Amino acid sequence: MKKPRLKSEKMLAITSITAILFASFATPAFADDEEDAPMTVQIARLSSEAATAVAQGAMLDCRKKGYQATATVVDKNGIVQAVVRDTLAPPVSIPISKAKAYTAVNFSADTSAMAERANTAVGMFDGVLMSAGGAVINVGGKIYGAVGVSGAPGGDIDEACAKAGIAAIAEDLEMAD
Repeated sequence: MKKPRLKSEKMLAITSITAILFASFATPAFADDEEDAPMTVQIARLSSEAATAVAQGAMLDCRKKGYQATATVVDKNGIVQAVVRDTLAPPVSIPISKAKAYTAVNFSADTSAMAERANTAVGMFDGVLMSAGGAVINVGGKIYGAVGVSGAPGGDIDEACAKAGIAAIAEDLEMAD
């Protein structure tokens, strides 16, 4: 038995009205501002040379203090840009320094400030290491990435070395902007 045509027309009208209402609610409230919004964004990134200078500066600072360490620099996305491992730094210091840098940049904070969160669900997330030794490369109010250091007998020393690496390029980076 065929359904009356009137019912299918009514259903089509309801479906159309529902689609129009849905589309109007799905439209962002700031649609007028979208015309003025840029189509691209500017992202400040360190050059390979600058990233290497940070890692080298951090590693050399640890060496000056008597420790063999590894320093890893990551960009704003947590992607490795440079790694410098001192001659006798333990191999495990490579993934640890990377995890510290990755954590610092993803949370926009030095890892020493996150130690209390280490045993939380976020702190146990793969690749995250909320242990001192990661420092955000924040110069002139811009975050360029982060550096993580591992190899000294304490995270506070690792972090001091990381900050020394940042200091190695901070003035030049400020002048570049």
